[in-house]
Amino acid sequence: MKNILFFMTVLLASISYSQNIRFEGLVLDNEKMPLEMANVMAVNQATKAMDGYAITSDKGKYILNLKPNTIYIIKLSYLGMQNKEITITTQAENMLQNITMEAGGIELGGVEIVREMPVSIKGDTIIYNADSFKTGEERKLEDVFKKLPGFEVMADGQIQVEGKKVAKLFVDGKPFMDGDTKLGSKNIPSDAVDKIQVMHNFNEVSQMKGLENNNDDIALNIKLKKGKDKFWFGDASAGLANGNGYIINPKLFYYSPKTSINSIVNLNNIGEVSLTSADFFRITGGARNTIGRSGTTLALNRNFFGLSGGDNVAKASDKFGTININQSFSKKWNVTGFAAYSATFNRSITNSERAIFQPNTTEIATLENRNNKTDSRNNAFIAKLGSKYKGNDKFQLDYDVFFRKNGQEENENSQSNFNSINNGGSFNSSNSIISFQKQNPVAFNQSLNLFYTQNPKNTWVLEIQHQYEDEDPFYNPQLSVNPYQNSNSSNPDDPSNIFVNENSLEIQQSRFVKTNKIDAKVDYYYQVSNKSIFNVTVGNTNAFQSYNSSILQILQNNTINSIEQDAYNNDVRYRFNDVFLGLHYKFIMGKFTFNPGFALHQYNTNNSQFSNPFKLNFNRFLPDMFARWDLKKSENFTYNFNIKNGFNDVNSLVEGYVFTNFNSIARGNSQLENSLVTTNRLAYSKYNLYNFTTIFGSLGYTTTQNPVVNGILFQSIYSTSDRLNLDAKNENLNGNLFYSKSFKKYYKVTGGFNASWNKNFVLNRRLVSGDVQEFIQDIENVNHGYNAALATQFKKYPNIDLGYRINFSKQASTLFTTQSPTIKLNYYFLNGLNINWDYSFNRFKNETTGVANNFKIMTASLNYLKKDSKFEYRIQANNLLNTRSRLNNTFNVNGYNANESVILPRFVTFILKYNI
Repeated sequence: MKNILFFMTVLLASISYSQNIRFEGLVLDNEKMPLEMANVMAVNQATKAMDGYAITSDKGKYILNLKPNTIYIIKLSYLGMQNKEITITTQAENMLQNITMEAGGIELGGVEIVREMPVSIKGDTIIYNADSFKTGEERKLEDVFKKLPGFEVMADGQIQVEGKKVAKLFVDGKPFMDGDTKLGSKNIPSDAVDKIQVMHNFNEVSQMKGLENNNDDIALNIKLKKGKDKFWFGDASAGLANGNGYIINPKLFYYSPKTSINSIVNLNNIGEVSLTSADFFRITGGARNTIGRSGTTLALNRNFFGLSGGDNVAKASDKFGTININQSFSKKWNVTGFAAYSATFNRSITNSERAIFQPNTTEIATLENRNNKTDSRNNAFIAKLGSKYKGNDKFQLDYDVFFRKNGQEENENSQSNFNSINNGGSFNSSNSIISFQKQNPVAFNQSLNLFYTQNPKNTWVLEIQHQYEDEDPFYNPQLSVNPYQNSNSSNPDDPSNIFVNENSLEIQQSRFVKTNKIDAKVDYYYQVSNKSIFNVTVGNTNAFQSYNSSILQILQNNTINSIEQDAYNNDVRYRFNDVFLGLHYKFIMGKFTFNPGFALHQYNTNNSQFSNPFKLNFNRFLPDMFARWDLKKSENFTYNFNIKNGFNDVNSLVEGYVFTNFNSIARGNSQLENSLVTTNRLAYSKYNLYNFTTIFGSLGYTTTQNPVVNGILFQSIYSTSDRLNLDAKNENLNGNLFYSKSFKKYYKVTGGFNASWNKNFVLNRRLVSGDVQEFIQDIENVNHGYNAALATQFKKYPNIDLGYRINFSKQASTLFTTQSPTIKLNYYFLNGLNINWDYSFNRFKNETTGVANNFKIMTASLNYLKKDSKFEYRIQANNLLNTRSRLNNTFNVNGYNANESVILPRFVTFILKYNI
């Protein structure tokens, strides 16, 4: 049935196009020079409908597919030219006609054409008329994005245009939900959207445009339809599902010239996740963060745990609410406020098989089977207040303050059964574990950015950022069997010599980590000429961190064994300071742009543990390079080269052991040094509006000298590890290519591949006759994947999306293959009914062992919205096949993990929606 439906769809489309003829030619100016990116549109005089449109190529060529024996008005527009209309009558054969446009056009005249053209261009902005691409089944903004040429909606909800990640989303010129593209694309109603503007070379600070390398920065501005931009609009939906399922989802939007208010609420227990934990971390307040380009990275590792969610949960509930307010107090001063609250509960149930290899081999030393049930709760609140004052074209002052607070709890019950092989013998063991974790971390960030253009040649920029974080993770595991009892280790710091020798083990671990970090930078730009700019940068990064941790053992008689040994306690003070001076020179030679430069750094670090300081003071020269070759307006190569110093934060420096899991204790190394990371990346981008083709690709090579690794010693499933620098060089080579083309108005094809090769050095340890032996291994991993998709965009026939992806992964001597075919059906008919059907199949196979796992998921929905009605009715079914579990496999140098996770059951939900 599915094959027949697809064949009929393609056949109907083929028949419709077999009757068309081509009307083509060149668009020229008065001097017979071709006009690139002129707008050409054909209006059927009988139906008054637009039957075809085109954007001219770099040679001025256009092609329109039109009906034969029909009278058309051909409308043309081009910035700086007079709008032009000609009348033609098509014949049964193809027609060729060149058209000359006259100079002296006024912009007002071009606006009328822009309102009708599906795609038009105005400077660096491409404007899409949303209604020209809608087929009737769209409900949210992301449904429209999927129809636009050059647009891609990624799996995480983020938007890419022409292969570039969208930096910010605006609605009528105001940032929507702090510019977050995911919140906007999944919640703005499609029927409110008039135009979608793609703004190239985007920079929120007009004074900085051209001074910085922001050629590839893209932002989107959504223009609302008339009426939607002057009063409240939105929708409110509520539904009930089987198994006590529910969803409540009101959305309210208000836009006026001075004020905008956006509010979204989503309460449900059927698996709809409004914002993932990754989303919360991504929304960081919108600071420019150009300080991170200085050549230094200080990775601040958060001690977050749990944060589960997404598809691999057996039970879930999500309570989410957010509000965004933009207020223009005057033409010079604008204030934005953003706040979001999320309360989630997730229950995950997994059965896993874990193999731990013998060091330097793929022979299994330990095989573990574990059953887990985890309940996690996460309350998260984020808020941002931003002020933008632009006194005139020469002065702008921005201030942003951002706050985040989490409340997390996690309860886990596990049963572990394992078999270990040691010195030719083997033994079986099991353990029951009950663990509890909680924490209430707080983060506060603020930034001040000042931009002053002294005169056309001199521009000054001041940036100051302050970051404060306070973390307090608490961990309480209870093991029915004490893995450290009855040991004869001679190491006084061995857990068997620290904990009281009882049959069971319960510990309580507390940690307190505080971070204060201030970055300050001053940039001076001197415009030597229209094609060359000199830039001087002076800056400083200063960070202070404190880390305190302690462990208690709760004995079987409920008394406390305080662990006083330094090896299991931490009291650390860490200071980091980086003073740097940077020089860069940007110049343009024809179609080439070069921006070479360097930074001189003076580093001072000091970590003190139990009054034992360790200091590092050194200088470093870090060069970088940016180059761009613009072959055409919409085709270019870019090359980036940089060398960065990578530093670890206090979490990697602590000398005392901490429990990272019930079966893993780890410590850092106070004498860690930085790693030197060298990156080369070449990227290619081409977007052709003439034939709606997008091509982009990149090739990158990165090396890491003196990498920081974990030295791990396994004893059955229990491990002890520390961190250290290796005198080695890790390598990574990766590349990708993407192709997308929209053709004959109704079809869109996409395809691409990605590949990576990396060679990393690791350190493993093994006990041999009571002695610890070390093995340094170089591990090579190779991954390559390929994907292709075909989508239709009919307005009268069913629309089908077909996709297929295959991925090959070779890790050590093991080859894995993953295949993922997908099919989607959308059909809008009878002026109000809309059917959506989505099926995906995943097959994972270990080619070395022959073991294969299949996973399939199906969703479907039926919508009814009568024309001009405020009410919409919806029946949706999630996990229609009632698939009960999903298999995930991971592999690393220490072994592999095969997890089977119970997922949410089938939910059939009846939803009533009211459009405001």
